[in-house]
Order: sequence, then structure tokens, then C-alpha cells
Amino acid sequence: MKKLMLLTTVVLTLLSLGCGAGSAADGGKGSAAEMKQDRKFVQVSAAEAQKMLAEEEGYILLDVRTPKEYADGHIPNAVNLPNETIGKEPPTILSDKEQRIFVYCRSGRRSQDAATKLAAMGYTNIVDFGGIMDWRGDVVK
Repeated sequence: MKKLMLLTTVVLTLLSLGCGAGSAADGGKGSAAEMKQDRKFVQVSAAEAQKMLAEEEGYILLDVRTPKEYADGHIPNAVNLPNETIGKEPPTILSDKEQRIFVYCRSGRRSQDAATKLAAMGYTNIVDFGGIMDWRGDVVK
């Protein structure tokens, strides 16, 4: 009986230490502080990113989709750097590793991958806001 209680305590402790997903309020992603600590970048919703973009200056808006996807429609002032081209060396268009970089793709998978790669290269101010599918602002061709 003692062994069962100990095992239950261990399992519950492990689950409470971060094995679970975030709350329903944050879409299951965890808090921004948790994301920054774990992945070295912050994930926000497209709506949150839109507010941040309106309030900030001096950032880079990075579209990590393919050149064709970018040409078919992108957020104004975004620069295109396909996720597949991001390797182990810092991209020349991202010369300042402390500059705020907002990253997006189509649905969020590639933006998260790109943000992870950039963080691994030492970029320290990355905001991943997922996909253009969730963007409610202007889109240009």
C-alpha cells in the first residue's frame, strides 16, 4: 500500500512540474513566461501580436513560408526567410540578435520551428505568433 501511495505521489508531482499542457485560456500553450523559459522565445496569439506590432518600432516581421506563399499574400512590411533556409548560421537579414523578431508562417508549425532554430543561434527577442491563417489585419501581395 505504501508503494502504491509513493508511486501515485511521484506521478502527480511529475505531472504538476510541466508534463501537462497550458490552460484553456492560453490555448493549451502555457504562459508566455513558461514558453520563454523553456524555448527561449515567446508564443502569443495573432491578435496579441497585432497589438504589439501597433505599439512597437524597430522590429523585424519575419514570414518563414515559401517564396510562393509569401507572394500570394503576406503581412505588410514582412520579410521572407523560408524556414527551410534557416540553418546553423545566423541569416544576414537578422544581423542584431537582440532585435525584436516577430515570426509567422501559415498555421504555426514552421514559425515555431524557425523560432526554435533562431533561439538556438542566440537570438533573444523572438515572438512567435503562429500562422497568417489567424491574422485579422491587412495582407498584401
